[in-house]
Amino acid sequence: MPSLEGMIFRNIIVRMPNWIGDMVMATPVLTDLRKAYPDATITAMCRTPVCDLLKEDPEIDELFCFSKGSSFSRRSDKKNIIEKLRHGKYDLGILLTHSFSSAWWFWQGKVKNRLGYDCNGRRFLLNQPVLLPDEIDRQHLVVTYKRLLEPLGISMSGAVPRLFLSKREVSEAQSLLKQHGVTSSSLLVGINPGATYGSAKCWLPERFREVTERLLVDPNIFIIYFGDQPTTALVKEICQGLSSRVINVAGLTSLRELAALISQCGVLLTNDSGPMHIADALGTPIIALFGSTNELVTGPYRTGKVIHKHVECSPCYQRTCPIDFRCMKKITAEEVYQEIIAVLHKKKTDLRSLHISA
Repeated sequence: MPSLEGMIFRNIIVRMPNWIGDMVMATPVLTDLRKAYPDATITAMCRTPVCDLLKEDPEIDELFCFSKGSSFSRRSDKKNIIEKLRHGKYDLGILLTHSFSSAWWFWQGKVKNRLGYDCNGRRFLLNQPVLLPDEIDRQHLVVTYKRLLEPLGISMSGAVPRLFLSKREVSEAQSLLKQHGVTSSSLLVGINPGATYGSAKCWLPERFREVTERLLVDPNIFIIYFGDQPTTALVKEICQGLSSRVINVAGLTSLRELAALISQCGVLLTNDSGPMHIADALGTPIIALFGSTNELVTGPYRTGKVIHKHVECSPCYQRTCPIDFRCMKKITAEEVYQEIIAVLHKKKTDLRSLHISA
């Protein structure tokens, strides 16, 4: 098997992960590739609508967006994807997904050099299969993605997850918040009470509401609730009858609008979820609640306070709790409230210091 180290690649395609959080955690790979191959054309291949988060990214030259498709259109969709891969004439393809199908597409699409982890029976489809790390369950997923570049001679770097927003997107988010009474002196708390994988990752709705009610005692605090379409009813129930300083945008934003609004928050309270990683990539302070999953693998990579009680059955990675949900029930509204207040207090102190120095 020929080594890829030292080879010059001119046309690189990177198959990005399908889930929002995973995709965000894979962005350091794009940074490292751009640094290693400054003159190459780099294409990021990603499923819609997650691919929208990579718009405005200066490290890539092209976005290759595709949809999963229905059972009726799947065959034609695959044909179109393979034809587009062939037309791209890629000399290096990096698979950050573990699926057999993604490797099959690269092979069918005549991607010359195919680099990916050796799993799910796809070894024969890869020019450079890489063994999954022994410590994969004990290291952050960002590190697992980065290590896939080692056969290219790219060593572990300090690159961190990042997303890019345009000035217009930030301005539109600020305008929306202003319509709801949020000013430059307000303290904005974001809350994301849902998670895509299942209810086992989600803190109790009544405790999100309790924290919200505690925060609203401060007239300078505004709260914005986020959520996708499936969590719209949940968020509506939590917010029912609360102050006008609670802004509910669940199910109303695109991914990029969501990111722009998160960028304006002084802190985000969230379960282990895609929005948590969006906040991490944008530098928004995070209070992350973990129970069924492992923060060592999928916790905030850059910064953030994780609350995880580490009960005997955690992490279980179940979609729903089969017993008494002890991992999340042990997290109290009081401790979450205190962590949020600590972040907001630091933010106010930093702002005062900034005004004094100016």
